[in-house]
Amino acid sequence: MKFTEKLTRGTLIKRYKRFLADVELENGEIITAHCANSGSMMGLKDPGNEVWLSPATNPKAKLSWKWELVRVEDALVGINTSHPNKIVEEAILGGSITELQGYDNLRREIKYGQNSRIDIFLSGHASLPDCYVEVKNVTLKRGQDVAEFPDAVTARGTKHLNELVDMVKEGYRSMMVYLVQREDCNIFKVAEDIDPAYADALNTALNSGVEAVCYSCALNQDEIRIDRPVEIAGMKQV
Repeated sequence: MKFTEKLTRGTLIKRYKRFLADVELENGEIITAHCANSGSMMGLKDPGNEVWLSPATNPKAKLSWKWELVRVEDALVGINTSHPNKIVEEAILGGSITELQGYDNLRREIKYGQNSRIDIFLSGHASLPDCYVEVKNVTLKRGQDVAEFPDAVTARGTKHLNELVDMVKEGYRSMMVYLVQREDCNIFKVAEDIDPAYADALNTALNSGVEAVCYSCALNQDEIRIDRPVEIAGMKQV
């Protein structure tokens, strides 16, 4: 996924009210940017962090800037949760996610379950059932090279896992794709201490036939793209 506009560098002052971030640009101007991330952003929101912003192109936008990237130590991290579905879609169509190849049709945001929308729906495979794909954005890193999800309690995420189980019971294929929007992780695990209910729901889902894969991204100021598979701790990838 290429950024449609050139990114602008700044320094984070603070992130607050979940969706707002004050940033000092290199010219000294202090602006407020939209933060498209409802999670805790643990480890990413320290004042003084280098951040990268894109200009808002929607004339109806209330803020002129969107927060896209943050540098933590030597790694860039993508914080905008509106991008992962597009990144995964491009990777499926480009052949980078091997577990999801062979489908003729890809659709986004179709209704399913209990008043939900699936991120990606794949159909038209010669030998496999149609597939419901749920994408989760991963930014948390607490161990040396360990990515974790979630970074806050996610009742919505637990609901999605239960709905994927229901799809398997109906004869469909279901897949969780954990997208690590950073380059410095080699292992993925569930943050059980943060949300034990989500961890339990994932274990139930996997035992019920839901599949799971994890991929990390390569990031720079021009684009974000899927880079390589990441080992999921405690389970073999499909």
